[in-house]
Amino acid sequence: MSSPLVEVRTSTIAAYLAQRGQVDPAERSSFLDPKLSALSPPHGMRDRTLAAERIAHAINSGQKLVVFGDYDCDGMTATAIVTEVVRALGGEVQPLLASRFQGGYGVSEMALERIIAERPSLVVTCDCGSSDHKTLAALRALGIDVIVIDHHLVPVEPLPVLAFLNPHRPECSFPFKGLASCGLALSVMAELRKQLGADLDIRAWLDLVAIGTIADVAPLSGDNRILVRAGLAKLKEAQRPGLRALMALIGIDLSHPLTASDVSFRLAPRINAPGRLQAPDRALELLLERDADRAQGIASEVEQLCQQRRAEQSRILELAEAQLRELSRKDGDAIVVGHEGWNHGIVGIVAGRLADQYQCPTVVIGFEGGRGRGSVRGPAGFPLFDAVEECEAHLVRFGGHQAAAGLELEVAQLGAFRASFALACKKRTLHTPVDRPTPLSVHPGDRVRDLLADCYLLEPTGEGNPALKFAFDCFIKTCRSLRGGHLKFELELDSGDRLGGFGPGLGASLGEITGRARVVGQLRPDTYRGGEAVELLVNEVTRTV
Repeated sequence: MSSPLVEVRTSTIAAYLAQRGQVDPAERSSFLDPKLSALSPPHGMRDRTLAAERIAHAINSGQKLVVFGDYDCDGMTATAIVTEVVRALGGEVQPLLASRFQGGYGVSEMALERIIAERPSLVVTCDCGSSDHKTLAALRALGIDVIVIDHHLVPVEPLPVLAFLNPHRPECSFPFKGLASCGLALSVMAELRKQLGADLDIRAWLDLVAIGTIADVAPLSGDNRILVRAGLAKLKEAQRPGLRALMALIGIDLSHPLTASDVSFRLAPRINAPGRLQAPDRALELLLERDADRAQGIASEVEQLCQQRRAEQSRILELAEAQLRELSRKDGDAIVVGHEGWNHGIVGIVAGRLADQYQCPTVVIGFEGGRGRGSVRGPAGFPLFDAVEECEAHLVRFGGHQAAAGLELEVAQLGAFRASFALACKKRTLHTPVDRPTPLSVHPGDRVRDLLADCYLLEPTGEGNPALKFAFDCFIKTCRSLRGGHLKFELELDSGDRLGGFGPGLGASLGEITGRARVVGQLRPDTYRGGEAVELLVNEVTRTV
């Protein structure tokens, strides 16, 4: 018996879906209500079965595994998935994470020493390893098998490993290429369960897949849309004590559906915070902890580290902008800034802020003892990896993908690299046009609470499926300034609906404005008023007659 078709409540969203070409009722329903049964068949994923068979052998033989993950959300969630599933199936496993401050990204020489000290028979890397030929060869020379689970760009030289799970491998025929490492890890664990004939519900780890995929800015289409939609529902159940404690601490309201923005702007920055200031291990412990009291303590530590990260981020951003003024850059030029002592864990956030502000490729570098480590960010669609690769002669090391990259260089090479990077960027343009839909004019008769309900059906929104903004013709009844330059509105719409509005940072440009206006923003629950109250996160305000 087929499932009933899901439809939207409002004419505004129905027209939007038609504009996207989703006019067939069944196709539209599958988009609005994606099912796990619609995931791509996994049999084309190169080395998936081989990897699962080797892990199953390790479990059956009592061999010890080391799971080694990257220090960001994708790496940590993938590490947690493999660790917990192997343990649930009776295996012995030790999780380890890379550290920005001790070895840096990937299986570095320092990481290699830590792995060998655990005396494993098998190593599984998560969200790293695709370019670590030297250290992985050293493990093989010691008789240690290695499985690499990664989604970064694949080098030409073959990896010296037993199995290499990466959808970007030319010989991998798995049709969806956008999986993050956490999604790949879950797929391997599903095959492992099959190999062992175990009764284990793999859906229990979809919450981690949602966090890792959203945080890594993976495309929220195809298989990722299906996985993340299910993962957000699982995350709302708050069955993982660490995440439950963190969400309660920062005030995430679980009475409403969770959205991708809840993860990208509230959860993910906190999970990443420990690794930006020190070792990332505390965040992994938060994901793995099963005792509620201990989870509460870890969540408090993670939140304190997040506040420290914010303060350091503001300091570096201010210094970077001052350096930009000294460089007398022209509009459109690539940005390369760096300084002694800038925190390696925070330069990526600063690079992202500058790239958004100036809409150009940006490199921010923290130097220490004559060598710098930097992060590369840019406008959506710009081929960053290609531009960095062209500057390889000036670099000690680099890696990443087209949307974000990292690099190391000697301080003496800074000037030459800046010139080379600027030239490389001038040769390139956006790979694809950036999808920035214009605000939707709301159809008469559509109520805001119904619009918000329809917006939940469009989740997850983000990369490849941008969140909608709505334009309302309304009367601003009241407007008052809040600390930090923000504005708080009371709006009366032409439909008769009333709703609150919050305009972050709009106070300096608008002042306390009232009267007729066209207001643009995103709808969200009004957690202050509660119930079915809706608030508009205001982006633009234009006076009208």
